[in-house]
Amino acid sequence: MIYAVTLTYRRPVEDINPHLDTHRDWLVALGHAGHLIAAGPLEDGSGGVVLLHCRDQEEVADLLSRDSFHVHRLVDYDTRAFLPKLRADDFPERWAVGAKPIASRP
Repeated sequence: MIYAVTLTYRRPVEDINPHLDTHRDWLVALGHAGHLIAAGPLEDGSGGVVLLHCRDQEEVADLLSRDSFHVHRLVDYDTRAFLPKLRADDFPERWAVGAKPIASRP
């Protein structure tokens, strides 16, 4: 299952910045463990989005509990699960098992 997690800053950016390195380290660890699909800041600077591949909501909650942003109560999380039915042809099937691949046109 894929989970879209929106992080919304609860504190001013001055309180967020000192924790960015540990937050990025957490994201890298998620990548090494095979959970991270993509992550990045929102364009308006109000937070970010993390796409995760996890077996269930409990696993997502466990992973989020290890984020320094969570530990220091800097963000609110909104987690939404979705089951892909279509995927880009070059999107890994392991993250969207059973989704029909759609080839892009040249």
